Amino acid sequence: MQLNRFTDYGLRVLMYLHASQPGERTTIGQIAERFGVPRNHLDKVVNRLVKLGWVDSRPGRSGGLLLAQRTEALRLGDVLRELENHPALINCAEPPCPLSGNCHLNRALGTALNSFYEQLNQYSLPDLVAPPTAMLIQRLQARPPLRATT
Repeated sequence: MQLNRFTDYGLRVLMYLHASQPGERTTIGQIAERFGVPRNHLDKVVNRLVKLGWVDSRPGRSGGLLLAQRTEALRLGDVLRELENHPALINCAEPPCPLSGNCHLNRALGTALNSFYEQLNQYSLPDLVAPPTAMLIQRLQARPPLRATT
């Protein structure tokens, strides 16, 4: 199983913001530049994180992104479940499977997927940004931009 790029970028944004100094806002452009990822992809990711209530976004000169207060308790499995948006590992309806309704595969895979998420729920956002990761992110944050960001 491989996580989609949307989830990867979402995790990077959450980790980056978590490692930021309290109250310090950053921009999507800054995060995109630091991780070397397309800004247009991050725009979509951040929009979703804002809608989920995990990131606070303010427009304007003194605006930017901050982690929302409740993200301290974010569990990794819950984040992946929300960002991956996979109701099941396989879809028995598309294309229609002749075994549908009489096959145990979908149930077995669903049980395994739930176990995967529950195992990952042992880790919180602070766990993901524990040293040395936090120090690496802080170095990224301190690095001068390669080019002007918008």
